[in-house]
Amino acid sequence: MKRLLAAATLILSSLVALSQPKLLDENRVLFTFRAPSASNVSVFGNFGELKMTRGEGGIWTAVTDALPSELYFYNFRVDGQRSIDPHNAYVYIDVANVSNYFIVPGGVGDLYMAQDVPHGNVAKVWYHSGVLDCDRRMTVYTPAGYEDSGEKYPVLYLLHGMGGDENAWPTLGRAVQILDNMIAQGKCKPMIVVMTNGDTTHQAAWGEDGGGMYQPYGTGTTNTSFEAHFRNVVDYMDSHYRTIDKRSGRALAGLSMGGFHTMWIAANYPKLFDYYGLFSAAMKDWRIQGQENIVAPKMYEDFEKKTVALFKSHPKLYYIGIGDRDFLYKPNAAYRDYLDSIKAPYVYVETPGYGHVWALWRIYLTDFLGRIF
Repeated sequence: MKRLLAAATLILSSLVALSQPKLLDENRVLFTFRAPSASNVSVFGNFGELKMTRGEGGIWTAVTDALPSELYFYNFRVDGQRSIDPHNAYVYIDVANVSNYFIVPGGVGDLYMAQDVPHGNVAKVWYHSGVLDCDRRMTVYTPAGYEDSGEKYPVLYLLHGMGGDENAWPTLGRAVQILDNMIAQGKCKPMIVVMTNGDTTHQAAWGEDGGGMYQPYGTGTTNTSFEAHFRNVVDYMDSHYRTIDKRSGRALAGLSMGGFHTMWIAANYPKLFDYYGLFSAAMKDWRIQGQENIVAPKMYEDFEKKTVALFKSHPKLYYIGIGDRDFLYKPNAAYRDYLDSIKAPYVYVETPGYGHVWALWRIYLTDFLGRIF
């Protein structure tokens, strides 16, 4: 045993150099962090938390067990204080939290990386909302070949959760890489994807809407304003892009708060979309109290009556996905019981071992893309 430990120490000492995480054999990952004056250092992320071992020069190291192919985020904890990795330029922001990330290839992680395939384009697009009387920004993905084809394309409207914005799906959700790779592999149809900002109190992602350098927001909007103005988004896309501007050419999906928005938009515009996706959705009776800007109070009324009308219009897909450890699991189960009571057809995917996390929503996006259009 002592010889094995000595050999492992020798291997680590030869590999240690301050850098981004290093992929070892069998998908184990080596972390390094320099903190000469620290007493305790650990690394934590969606793989758990590992205590690090202090080495020469105050360089701390830790090695994971074998990790499945996936995108992983992490931070260091130095004497109780959270820190990013200064030697890893791959960083993302989730609300006000900054984390580093790495991808283990060889499986689903390959789908989240840019591959040598034709690439679509991504634009930050400003549109005017007559309902809200302001300009707002969204992210629009057009598939490879859109500019030259002259064809019309179906459109997926993809909504984020609370604390997110129009940058959430392209960054945390890896939506652009997923779309490029799946389209190139023939696993989904070429499509336009519209990623909106679900917080109508802000015109765009924080720091990008002219409001100054205020604290990044961690809220969303569940006061009817997003649902009431959503036709402005659809009308803009149909008038400015080559869309299939009918029900069969439109899909709507969202995670958490975006699932809440999807549910209510579906109920209020039953013939606008043919495909719906609810990923770990907040349910119909979920509210944020005390919000202002109640635009259309009746939009949050008569849910059962509206839902019956929705399913009588025969949408092609109503998809519900949730992890069995999600804090919204019970209200989702109650909602499915209601759908069963009115004999509404839906596709249900339950994923064991997952909570309310981006790793799951990327999986659901991939699954949903293969089912629409």
